[in-house]
Amino acid sequence: MNRKPMLTRWLAPLLMLVGMTALAADAPVLRVAYAGSMGVVMDQSLGPDFATSHHASYEGIGQGSFALARLLAAKQMQADVFVAITPSPMKVVQQAGLVEHAVPVASTRMVVIYSPGSRFAADFAAAARGEKNWYDVLRKPGLRLGRTDPAVDPQGANALLTLQLAARYYHQPELLQQVAGELQNPSQIFAEPSLMSRLEAGQIDAAIGYASAAHSHHLPTIDLPNEINLAQPAMQAAWYAKANLKLPDGKVLTAQPLVFYAAVLSNAKQPELGKDFISLLQSAEGQVMLRERGYDPPHGDAL
Repeated sequence: MNRKPMLTRWLAPLLMLVGMTALAADAPVLRVAYAGSMGVVMDQSLGPDFATSHHASYEGIGQGSFALARLLAAKQMQADVFVAITPSPMKVVQQAGLVEHAVPVASTRMVVIYSPGSRFAADFAAAARGEKNWYDVLRKPGLRLGRTDPAVDPQGANALLTLQLAARYYHQPELLQQVAGELQNPSQIFAEPSLMSRLEAGQIDAAIGYASAAHSHHLPTIDLPNEINLAQPAMQAAWYAKANLKLPDGKVLTAQPLVFYAAVLSNAKQPELGKDFISLLQSAEGQVMLRERGYDPPHGDAL
């Protein structure tokens, strides 16, 4: 019996697999630190598309933008690209000398997001149709509201700033305290990557968060007026700037339009890939992927 052809047939696919593994091991790795709410579009659309077109590996790191900014600034985390929401987290890494220039790549707006499995879902649906006040539903006894830590995540801060603006807009001075309680209410605060999954699972009833995150997770929402939704740069001076939060460390956060900024870090290991990734975010192809996941076009100037 001639064993050589059989051996050849057995070895050929094995050698091919070894070769492919070696190629994959040699592929450059692009590390992108991004605002945690962007997990779906980054890890399911933009990242894989970029990796395929550039014969590279993609590694996404999603957390609250402030937390990422502090880790990057302290050199406790390394990344090639940083994508954050609102200017403040990007300014942290700029002050650390890690970023010279950041460009707007997308935007979003604040909405009320609710779980379709919530026992209050019918009330929220009525509020979405204008038949009830959304803030009255949020004040119902037993309702479980979820938000992120305002000290580490802009989305958590923006939820509270939205409630502040709503209190002014609707002439409901106690609204923030009645809905959110204390600044860092432990019964409401969850990690950003888990917030939408908790809504999907019905573990919480509602959140005040980004329309883009809700769209990416196919969750129903209630639109808010422009004076509240942090989506209109023209309303910054007249409305948004009137809302602010003082964090436990003494830092004061002011409401800002919800724009996502991207930058290549000065200590990037793959700076050219980083530039190409930002080019993808700004390109027509990248904007289509962002729009399909619920993001609005970028607006405003570079930082």
